[in-house]
Amino acid sequence: MSLATKYLGLELSNPLVASASPLNNKLDNIRRLEDAGAGAIVLPSLFQEQIEAEAEARMSLVESYADSSPEARSYFHASVGGPYGLRPDRYLDLVRRAKEAVAIPIIASLNGSSRAGWIDHARLLEEAGAAAIELNLYHIPADLFESGREVEARFTDIVRAVYRSIALPVAVKLTPYVSSPGDLAMTLVEQGAAGLVLFNRVLEPDIDLSQMRLVDTLTLSDPSDMRQPMLWISILSGRTKASLAASGGVSTVNDVVKYLLAGADVVMTTSALLRHDVEYMTTLVNGLRRWLDEREVASLDAIRGMMSWRQSVARDLYTRANYLRILEGYTPP
Repeated sequence: MSLATKYLGLELSNPLVASASPLNNKLDNIRRLEDAGAGAIVLPSLFQEQIEAEAEARMSLVESYADSSPEARSYFHASVGGPYGLRPDRYLDLVRRAKEAVAIPIIASLNGSSRAGWIDHARLLEEAGAAAIELNLYHIPADLFESGREVEARFTDIVRAVYRSIALPVAVKLTPYVSSPGDLAMTLVEQGAAGLVLFNRVLEPDIDLSQMRLVDTLTLSDPSDMRQPMLWISILSGRTKASLAASGGVSTVNDVVKYLLAGADVVMTTSALLRHDVEYMTTLVNGLRRWLDEREVASLDAIRGMMSWRQSVARDLYTRANYLRILEGYTPP
């Protein structure tokens, strides 16, 4: 029985992928993830804001030291904080070292909502040895006069520009909060996206009543977060040429199996590894192998998409019929 799968045209030993996480910025953890059985690793994101901050800092230094001695040039690479403690140049170094340290694919991640700095850094990541690039399109449309069409056009422009600038496969990590996720997904694939990661979590602030201030609190995902990405993976499975990556809510091997049945090519996990540490990847991989063995399933292809919209005999359960049935079937406590 084989767990082998393909994602973005890459050959993976299994469909379990360690998604972007603070765990993945240390070379030791990257090696441990490979030893634990990860099929691929997505590095923590390099944020648009960090790229812009470094560019502004360098420009400021160039202007300040333009008439100074050549030694002043050493200051041009002054530290500009990056994601999880990594500034842009150190991020590129992490990609190089990770590529040399492990045999599994290393996927770099760029996080932002505009084209600023992405094209150049996508090329640099390609040169550093990344196997693919994940574009994390995180944007909260707080501008009340910005239309959904404008937001989606910007996303499309980013994907098109990055795709045309590099030879690496590009995956797009989408938010579900767009006017039509299916249409946007298909448009992005037309513009060069080789894969879709469903979905990015929107991290909303909370209100501290005692201090009367907004607070940022990261809550790890749980299986209740699976429903939305599983719905859209089910709808897209078999209807797009792009690879489909499930992201959100994975806690046990049963969650992995559900995503595969919906049609995911790979299943990403972050919160489970943060809760249980890197070695939990072994639990998920071995659990998936055991689940398939017990049912005498020879390969992932035999179950992938089995419960998708395309293969369903009751497609209305994915739409209004499901909505009505859930409401009608609810029994108050």
